[in-house]
This record gives sequence, structure tokens and C-alpha cells, in this order.
Amino acid sequence: METYIEASVILLLLTDIALFGTSRLYTCITIAAVQGVLLGLIALFANAETFIPRIIVIASIGIVIKAFVFPYLLKRTIRQAGVQREIQPFIGYLSSLVVSLVLFGVSIWFSAKLPLALGAGRSMIIPAAIMTMFTGLFLIVARRKALTQCIGYIVCENGMYLFGMVAVGEIPALVELGILLDAVAAVTVMGVAMYHINREFDHIDTDRLSSLKG
Repeated sequence: METYIEASVILLLLTDIALFGTSRLYTCITIAAVQGVLLGLIALFANAETFIPRIIVIASIGIVIKAFVFPYLLKRTIRQAGVQREIQPFIGYLSSLVVSLVLFGVSIWFSAKLPLALGAGRSMIIPAAIMTMFTGLFLIVARRKALTQCIGYIVCENGMYLFGMVAVGEIPALVELGILLDAVAAVTVMGVAMYHINREFDHIDTDRLSSLKG
């Protein structure tokens, strides 16, 4: 199972890097959905020896929400807003790829400072978790569209989910389900907010909302 964990973690890192260089919103949503599937698989592979039913249930619910519910809500928002791309980000896509390499190095350095004992094949889980959190925060800060920032929130939550899975270990099922419910509620509220912003102002660029100031 360690081989499967390592492969899943590598794929997760590749999805992070892809988000730095992607302008198409549909592609970003698809990548975030793939991350949801990978997180569920990592959770199952990491607990394959014990195979606790609770883990199976939580992982399955996580996959359904992150890979199907979130993409459905976000793609519906795209259709309503009539936007397809992040045209003029605060940081260009080539520069973003350079930033991704820097953040990956920082993730490896920072994870080496953490006193966590990981088994063979799992040495990259913590760097991947930190890198995923950095990726989400970068999308929130460096992109203009509210929709891209919403995707960034989901990606950041993916990183925190993975980090908690490894660093904390046993988390009560009620707490895990509560976190997923909070994420669903947050994405739903963001979708409604973006719909109303687009209806009133014909755009979802958050930097242009400064015109609302008195």
C-alpha cells in the first residue's frame, strides 16, 4: 500500500503545480475534484491494514462531496456568471509556476522541521499537505475572480484535511463530518454570493468591488 500512497501523493503535487499555471476555470474545478478523489484514496491506503469502517465511510463521503458536489456547484456558478477564464491575474501564470517551485521547496524545508514519524512511502505526505495549503492560499491572494478564490479555499481545505489526517491521526467521525459540512456550507454561500455579485455588476472580479466604498 505504501507504493499506492506514494503515487497518490505525487499526483496530488502535480495537481497543485497544474493549478498555478491554469487559467481555464473548468480545468481548475476538475483539478480540485481530482484532488478530492486522491485525498480519499490516501485515507483508504493509509488505513488499509486496519480497514476501519469509519475510515471507509468518511473517505467515501469526502470523495462524493469534493469530487461531485463541489464541482457541480462551481460549474453551475460558471454557467450563471458566463466566465470561462481568469484573464488578468495579479501574478502571471509563468511567474506563478516559478512561485510554485519556490513554495514546494519551502514545503519540504518546513516539513523537515516537524517532529512527525512517518513510515516508508509516506515521507512526502506532509510536504504535499503543506504545498496544497500554499496552493489554495496563493489562488485566494493572486487571482481576481471570486470563483477562482473559492477554488483556492477548497484546495486549501484539502491541504488541511491531509495534514490533519497524518499529524493528528484519530479524529472523531463527528468532527470530520462537521468539517466537511462546513466546507459544503462555505462553498454554497460563496456560490450564491458570486451569483448576486455577477447579477448586479456583470463581473465577479473582487478587486473591482472597491467601487462600493462610499
